[in-house]
Amino acid sequence: MTNQIKSIAIDRFVPHPHNPNRMSKANFAKLVRNIKFSGRYEPLVVRPCPDKPDYFQIINGHHRWQALVQLGYEQADTVVWEIDDQQTDVLLATLNRLTGSDVLDRKIALLARLNDNMQSRELAKLLPMNAKQIERLTNLKDSLQRASRIEHRELSFANPLVFFVNDKQQKVIERALSFAGQAKELKTKAATNAAALTEIAEAYLAGRGKILGKT
Repeated sequence: MTNQIKSIAIDRFVPHPHNPNRMSKANFAKLVRNIKFSGRYEPLVVRPCPDKPDYFQIINGHHRWQALVQLGYEQADTVVWEIDDQQTDVLLATLNRLTGSDVLDRKIALLARLNDNMQSRELAKLLPMNAKQIERLTNLKDSLQRASRIEHRELSFANPLVFFVNDKQQKVIERALSFAGQAKELKTKAATNAAALTEIAEAYLAGRGKILGKT
């Protein structure tokens, strides 16, 4: 297989009859607007059509091809792969399904940059999200930044404290931490345990002081 991009006449493509991928009308309309807005699209993946000489069967990009037809394109950028029926079936089953997931803070930052130049309502016409979803995510940016600053301040004053205990001691300590930490409303378990341990130590010192004062 080669990945050299080749421009082919738009009327020389044949959709694969067993393509399992479907797109809603709303998302297809967004795809059309995206291509019209940017003039760019991911090249179609095709193979020489096995039963129609001089034509190409689409493996990946059926909806992009339909969008290009609707927009009046005469040529489409493609990558032509010389593959058999079995390889084609495997690709049909995977190319539209093997996807990653968004990293939330990066996605929020990306949406915020887009929002600087385009309103959420306009972005919703291009992105697979509605305006309210975009607004909710962009509004999270300030909250995340504030949380990050708070966490940074907490970490900048953090000092490691390492000690080893046996199983019995661990159970006693964890039970004490759970009681002492019940009233705490901190973001992380580590911060809660640190506050609880401090509370226990202060209580111990206060009790120790009273004992020493009586003797």
